[in-house]
Amino acid sequence: MRKLRVAMLVPFEETVPPTKYGGTELVASNLSDGLVKQGHDVTLYSVGGSKTTAKLVKIFPGPLRAHTGSELKARESLKFMGVGKVLTAVVKGKFDIVHNHIGWRILPFTEIIPHPVVTTLHGPLDISYQQLVYKPYAHSPFVSISNNQRKPLKLNYAATVYNGIRVDKFPYLEKKEDYLAFLGRMSPEKGPVQAIQVAKKTKRRLIMAAKVDQVDVKYFNEKVKPLIDGKQIKFLGEVDHTGKSKLLVHAAGLLALIQWEEPFGLFMAEANACGTPVIAMARGAAPELIAHKKTGYLVHSTDEAARMVSKLGLIKPKDCRARAQAHFSVEAMVAGYVKVYEKLIRQWR
Repeated sequence: MRKLRVAMLVPFEETVPPTKYGGTELVASNLSDGLVKQGHDVTLYSVGGSKTTAKLVKIFPGPLRAHTGSELKARESLKFMGVGKVLTAVVKGKFDIVHNHIGWRILPFTEIIPHPVVTTLHGPLDISYQQLVYKPYAHSPFVSISNNQRKPLKLNYAATVYNGIRVDKFPYLEKKEDYLAFLGRMSPEKGPVQAIQVAKKTKRRLIMAAKVDQVDVKYFNEKVKPLIDGKQIKFLGEVDHTGKSKLLVHAAGLLALIQWEEPFGLFMAEANACGTPVIAMARGAAPELIAHKKTGYLVHSTDEAARMVSKLGLIKPKDCRARAQAHFSVEAMVAGYVKVYEKLIRQWR
């Protein structure tokens, strides 16, 4: 395997890796460090505060989320300024491949970049504005993070490469406590209300760790917060890796009662890495992440989810860990992307 020169373009919202919540930034961090470990030359275009074994080029002094807070217009303006800075640097650089994690904002400029560009799609494709911005560039090479993600939009898919986690960074326990866990964002599509309903039906404790985005404050205050009593239903707020690991490794199960076509769902792989089974709605990428009756249960309603809670003990923690390592590890992800890079470089030449 020859040494590849890779430019890694990531969003400017969070550091790489993120201090707390941030799926795209975490994936980009794991991929960059994983490629460097294999001997590749990676330049990561990110923000100050990022920690990486790759060469770090700071586009902004710090993450935009911390810098602009809830000022969405200011953040959006800075994003475009950041894209300009990245393009200026990448056009002058010497790379074999440019890996775009920023999304559609880079696509209008791919023809002026003198290197092959591949874009990983991190979000859902069933939103009308995204179909508007991606269709004109359908010929560009894309990587989907699940096969289900592809369904709404016909694009030039180079491959599906599942997101990878540092499985070794997650603790593993076979003996679990009796509480259920919820992890992610406090947004309707993540199903926090449904998770609370299941906890109440089964009389189990539910410990929730989640970020409340500005757009979700009203939903959280009106729909979720009134259901949190601090005893049976406990809310920790947004947690870092240590807090997340502690929550997941001791839980009897993770509730992933998603209400949308989740394109991947890193939190499900993270739970399995801890040996913790997942009860997930059979939507989006969940059927690709969870092996039914082996690493968790795929359900179609909150009533069915509640029935599966009593069966969590039938799932073997070692099976959860083994599947996470085989399919959703950094090693598996890096191998997948190297194949994509080499194929696209050959086609470019």
